[in-house]
Amino acid sequence: QVQLVESGGGLVQAGGSLRLACRASRNTFNVNAIGWYRQAPGKERELVASSRRDASSYLLDSVKGRFTLSRDNGNNMVYLQMNNLKPEDTAVYYCYILNGRTTSWGQGTQVTVSE
Repeated sequence: QVQLVESGGGLVQAGGSLRLACRASRNTFNVNAIGWYRQAPGKERELVASSRRDASSYLLDSVKGRFTLSRDNGNNMVYLQMNNLKPEDTAVYYCYILNGRTTSWGQGTQVTVSE
């Protein structure tokens, strides 16, 4: 199973930016999907952004125009650039990979957006 390590979370004021990074322990070029989920306190985990093998992609409606998902397959990295952050973006963000029927998760990184 692939290991995922996230970095880049932190505390930022509303309107600020953060860039999350996720490093995979092995090649991510041919996975079914790769991206980010988030989970806010008292809420279910939700898919924020993903990039799929068929070249399609997904962005949560509430982050469109503010978040960008990018991949660096040569370095087994995936990034989430988050601009114009809002307090409602506060959550633990989890990197994930879907490979076949197996989903691998990172340990999560906290993003806190203050008013």
